[in-house]
Amino acid sequence: MERLEREAVRIPLRPRAEGMIRVSRPYVLVLPTYGGGERSGAVPKQVVQFLNDPVNRSLLRGVITSGSTNFGEHYCIAGPIVSAKCRVPELYRFELLGTDRDVTRVTEGLREFWSAQPPPPTHRKDTG
Repeated sequence: MERLEREAVRIPLRPRAEGMIRVSRPYVLVLPTYGGGERSGAVPKQVVQFLNDPVNRSLLRGVITSGSTNFGEHYCIAGPIVSAKCRVPELYRFELLGTDRDVTRVTEGLREFWSAQPPPPTHRKDTG
C-alpha cells in the first residue's frame, strides 16, 4: 500500500484488543489470501469481521487481492470470494508483495476506477 502512495487504513490484526475500524467513505479493499491454498480460510478472519459491519460492507466498491501462485487454482481466491459475497468487482490480483509493474497498473487502474464512480450524494438542507 505504501508503494501506491494512497491513503490507507489497516484492519487491525487483533480487533478485540485493538478495536475494529469503521469506514466513512467508499473504498477499495486490498487483502491477502490465506489458507495455504485451500478455499476454506482464504479470507483473513479480520477481514470477515470488518465486512460483517453493515456500514463497512456498504461502502466497499472493489477488491484487489494478493496471493501466491504456489496455491495453484486457489491463487488469490480471497478476491473472488469477497467480490461475489459483497457484489463488487475484483479489480486486480498480484503475487506476494507485487512488482513495480503491479504498482503502476494498480495506480493507473485505481485512478480510472475512481474517476468512473458516481459522485457521492449531496445532502440538501430542507428550507421549507
